[in-house]
Amino acid sequence: MPGQKRNIRLVVEYDGTSYHGFQVQDDTSLPTIQGELEAAIAMICDERIRIIGSGRTDAGAHALGQVVNFHTHASVPTERFAAALNSVLPRDIRVKQSESVPLSFHARFDAIAKTYVYIVDNRPHCSVFLRNYVYHVPQPLDIAAMEWAAGLLVGTQDYASFQTSGSSARTSVRTIDQLQVETEGAVLRFTLRANGFLYNMVRNIVGTLLEVGKGRLLPEEVGTIIAARDRSQAGPTAPACGLYLVEVEYCK
Repeated sequence: MPGQKRNIRLVVEYDGTSYHGFQVQDDTSLPTIQGELEAAIAMICDERIRIIGSGRTDAGAHALGQVVNFHTHASVPTERFAAALNSVLPRDIRVKQSESVPLSFHARFDAIAKTYVYIVDNRPHCSVFLRNYVYHVPQPLDIAAMEWAAGLLVGTQDYASFQTSGSSARTSVRTIDQLQVETEGAVLRFTLRANGFLYNMVRNIVGTLLEVGKGRLLPEEVGTIIAARDRSQAGPTAPACGLYLVEVEYCK
């Protein structure tokens, strides 16, 4: 007899290097995070499961705190889901936490904020062991100029200039309440927290700030780029390998 229907929320971390993004692709032979999670859940629950993710990370991007939820009638104790799933998942995907939530909970639509970190290795030569986890930029960077420009991006604004085409978002207005540029030795870390992000928004912002750091854009030009609402005015898209989804926040 099937048990009572439950809604299970998982916090997941993964190394996205070997995957074609989070979302299942039309070509089901391509490995994805969603595909691996659904296969593992189906094995543990003996049910066909479709998970809901808080958002879609790109091919090669990583996560420390991706959130997903799924409905199940399986009798597996809630606190055992993490261990059970980790016993069958690939080693580059790990469930950090499992809990029961109301049936109405939706990992994507109920999220109120997300935090991403982007990491740049600014040494002349990048370690082979870091190549899949940082973006290597060997040129000297003007950190103060990037910090100045980053301040222009904070607030509630229309970020159409930082949205890659193909987005289904109804509006390109978002609120960024944190955009920090920090250095530790030769490592440069961008931390962005917002109530939501457009398609490739973080990578496009980082790519633009790096153009400022290289002296190819003046810091004040970032304000003009925002006002233009034109993707062609902003800098290039930074590679996915340096991007990490760190945290997804929900109302208590």
